[in-house]
Amino acid sequence: MLEMGADQVDEAVAECAALLRSVADRDWEVPAGSLEWTVRYTVEHVADDLIAYAGQLTGRAASGYVGFGITLEDGLSNEDAAGVVTATGGLLSAVVRTTPPGVRGWHPFAYGAGDRTGFAGMGVAEVLLHTYDIACGLGVERWRPPGQLSQSLLAHLFPHVQPGPDPARTLLWATGRGDLPGRPKVTSWHWHNAIVLPVEDEEAADVLELRELSPAAAMDLSVGGTAGHTWLGDDPDEGSRAAGAMVARAYARGTHRPEWGTFVLVRVRDERALGTLGFHGPPDETGSAEVGYGLQEKARGHGHATAALRTLAVWGLGQPGSPTLRARVAPDNRASQAVLRRAGFTPADPPVVEDLEEGMDLRYERRA
Repeated sequence: MLEMGADQVDEAVAECAALLRSVADRDWEVPAGSLEWTVRYTVEHVADDLIAYAGQLTGRAASGYVGFGITLEDGLSNEDAAGVVTATGGLLSAVVRTTPPGVRGWHPFAYGAGDRTGFAGMGVAEVLLHTYDIACGLGVERWRPPGQLSQSLLAHLFPHVQPGPDPARTLLWATGRGDLPGRPKVTSWHWHNAIVLPVEDEEAADVLELRELSPAAAMDLSVGGTAGHTWLGDDPDEGSRAAGAMVARAYARGTHRPEWGTFVLVRVRDERALGTLGFHGPPDETGSAEVGYGLQEKARGHGHATAALRTLAVWGLGQPGSPTLRARVAPDNRASQAVLRRAGFTPADPPVVEDLEEGMDLRYERRA
């Protein structure tokens, strides 16, 4: 799996600190590459972000940044400033290691919150990208973000970016720091934190959440991993693995769109993954998107699929350009048909579709 966590924060911070110490004898009051900030201010910014991200998680921030920051003391040597980055990076990695998986803290990109993986990724992004800026500003032309770390960062926080043969170059292009053959120049960008949709169900005994699956987690799921979740049946079901493979293929092609992929249904009280629900891709030219869903056998019969599908449908139909959601189900799968009806789907017209590869299916739809 393309990991993103405390170890990756430590690796990125070590790369940054090594670069800073190698140029500690230079003037840091020059611009950091294409930024308007000086190198010294950029170092301070990196340290401030690292400690702020740690604070967002430990403080369980719900609506804004925690009320503290960090500044470098006047007269602090460049060598000691590098040590501040190491210290604040260590705080973030320690917090990421000890924060439970369901905990989130506020961040504006993209849906008001990030979990420990998201804040680890954001910390890695800040460190790598600004280390590159600093290297450019000080004429260290050879420095590039590590390839494996760049690949992992792209697959976690940049799901809308098609991967390329050179992950570091792709990352720099995706953040407006370079060119990439065959792709237009990037002038505006931001990363993407996974969406979390609370499942609305007044009758449910359990609190449930739909958590968006990143391409990195989807790839892991498709090849036999757990996507970072603890599953109710110990191992993910085949339907969930197939859903992960669908996201992984779309990401590799460059057609995956955040929000329109797969979500893992999680029971919050014990952080157990119950199955997957999601879309087979973004809305087509007619504004239609297809949904799919499946639960672990032990999770069936409790109304979870109905509640989760209803939540997903309400969210999808509320997005621009999606007036219709579609679903296909085998004629003999009466349980799944009942789920669709309870979730507000009705038989389509015509109600039957025949696929040469999959056979005959019943069609259902729900409109905005």
